Amino acid sequence: MNSIFNAKWIKSPKEHELETALFKKDLSFSKPVERAVLNITSHGVYEAFINGERVGDFILAPGWTDYIYRLQYQEYDITDMVSEKCELTVSVGGGWFASAISRAWHAGIEATKKQLKPTALIASLDITYTDGTSELVVTDEGWEVTRWDVAYSDIYHGETYIADAKRSYQPVELAELTHHTLIPTEGERITEQETLVPVKEILTPKGERVIDFGQEITGYVEFDIDAKAGQRIVIDHAEVLDSEGNFYNENLRSARVHIDYTCREGKQSYKPHHTFMGFRYIRLTECPEHIPTEAFKAIVVHSKMKRTGYFRCSNEKVNKLYSNLVWGQKGNFLDVPTDCPQRDERLGWTGDAQAFIKTAAYNYDIQKFFNKWLNDLVCDQTVAGAIPHVIPDNINNRQDYITGKIECSAAWADSVTICPWQIYLSYADKKLLEKMLPAMEKYISYMLHDGDDPYVWATGGHFGDWLSMELTDKQFIADAFYAYSTSIVIKVLKVLGRDTGRYEKLYTEVVKAFRKNHPEYTSQTECVLALHFALTTDKEATAKKLVELIHNNGDRLTTGFVGTPYLLHVLSENGYSDVAYTLLLQEKFPSWLFSVNMGATTIWEHWDSLKEDGTFWSTEMNSFNHYAYGSVGDWMYGVVCGVKPREDMPGYKEFDFAPIADSRLDFAEMEYETRYGVIKAGWNRTDNGFEYNLTVPAGTRAHVKIGETDTVVEAGEYKF
Repeated sequence: MNSIFNAKWIKSPKEHELETALFKKDLSFSKPVERAVLNITSHGVYEAFINGERVGDFILAPGWTDYIYRLQYQEYDITDMVSEKCELTVSVGGGWFASAISRAWHAGIEATKKQLKPTALIASLDITYTDGTSELVVTDEGWEVTRWDVAYSDIYHGETYIADAKRSYQPVELAELTHHTLIPTEGERITEQETLVPVKEILTPKGERVIDFGQEITGYVEFDIDAKAGQRIVIDHAEVLDSEGNFYNENLRSARVHIDYTCREGKQSYKPHHTFMGFRYIRLTECPEHIPTEAFKAIVVHSKMKRTGYFRCSNEKVNKLYSNLVWGQKGNFLDVPTDCPQRDERLGWTGDAQAFIKTAAYNYDIQKFFNKWLNDLVCDQTVAGAIPHVIPDNINNRQDYITGKIECSAAWADSVTICPWQIYLSYADKKLLEKMLPAMEKYISYMLHDGDDPYVWATGGHFGDWLSMELTDKQFIADAFYAYSTSIVIKVLKVLGRDTGRYEKLYTEVVKAFRKNHPEYTSQTECVLALHFALTTDKEATAKKLVELIHNNGDRLTTGFVGTPYLLHVLSENGYSDVAYTLLLQEKFPSWLFSVNMGATTIWEHWDSLKEDGTFWSTEMNSFNHYAYGSVGDWMYGVVCGVKPREDMPGYKEFDFAPIADSRLDFAEMEYETRYGVIKAGWNRTDNGFEYNLTVPAGTRAHVKIGETDTVVEAGEYKF
């Protein structure tokens, strides 16, 4: 058992809401130290220091889990940092545990308590001396605490920092908190990834000083300045400028996203400690005039996932679209797959995650990232089997779980089946399927018993085809995903060598009910789901109807979060790849390239988050970094360049290479790093047609299907 279980939880005797506590322990070692290991976690987010030097590179540690059930602790080897006498300090801010993002959650735990839960710390330091003896230092009554320089921090609202703050230590109090929730770190740690310098400084029509970093990011600003004591740097953040070129942050709603820094005398540097922002622009709301633009830089922060996929083609607007969807993933894969990183939300919306996961698995190695998040999904699933809209669930309170009032939406809740299955296809993660199967079966049981007809999911708080440009029957979507998730469970059972009889019968009845209740398709999304989920009895007619709807809309899509991920796939799978390319290359609203032409650097929440006339869709719900529509990326990898995993040999032990070229592009190419090596694939247009290129890594095989070519090839380089 880890030594952290021998430690005690400690807290500040004063509960200052949103203030940061600084815990301290003076250390002295009488003998040479061979190894020193710090185990640590907090209720809140922490930074640890040895003699003022930061321990590790985990930003916003310990990360975000369902703290009721699971709290990750971290282990750091600090051997090279300790000396004969040293000071161990740990700052703890509210983070996801105790700030505006968690208010609803904590209100559910103690409905009568209006204020937030206090932050707390637990840690152990294992010392091994060179003579073979050892010593254990733990958090206990012997520690001290004070208010730190961070006078205020909040995930939504930002940070207030006083560089010359006075400290007065006092004894800590013990906190009556459990050790049972402590688990080793499961996910990818959050780290600083890259740094952007200002593209330009803008003096807006309102006379405000604004810095443009040229790219919307998730992270924070760092500055290095020379200032006088008491001077302030006040920074506000925004994604866009308005139609007149003024700083615009109304779409952030209640989130203040604000930095307030009070200087000390002389040279100094600062970056936020316990918060993050989503932004492209900063406004220097208050700043000494002599401080130059180059004093500021933007630091990109997200989970430390390995980049695995790259795509490029001859159309630079499509390349920009691809860049935007990669930046959307970077901006929203900060410990959990969030919907957006900037406004007063930033939640792990299940619908967004399942819509984008195929694309995400090409761009980055997300196996570890999603394993951790799915563990929280299992914790938050109700006894009856319902899946909350967001994971970790900070919308519903514990009383809702007791009374069974948790709303559950088709396509969102189906993340319990779709996400594990995709992780299996991409990484051959059979253990994840074994772990998730009970949750999958509970979810199927929930739909089976939720209403009078066991084969129709007639209840639930369904979102429908969220933010679509057309009306699609919510019941249609619910019944379609009922069938789809049941079909995935059948596949999972076959992989695990289990009996599928019961679910085969259920699937037959669900499909029969679907076909009876939904004999006609009136929207693009209805056609798409009927085709992709194999629910239509006439694929040819349904595909033709879909194409007619697209043509009648000026060769433009109308789909929302539910239909868009599958739209181009069903077109290319049913003989209409030319129409799929038309939609990809369409520049009129609504389309992917419309946002590119409007200057987007990430994926928008709405097809028209920014309208052609420069006005906005709304202020209430208008994110400019929302990756759901970036799901088109998996079609670019899997159809344009033709590389897809196979169900019978997952993890790219064997894979399909069936690219579909189009003369409107001169070339398209991709690289994808599998567990076996790098797949390179693509094509280029020639005078005589198209030339296709493929590199198959050692130890793998490719199933090639191009025109009349239908063959299996071993490792090597090929041209077709």
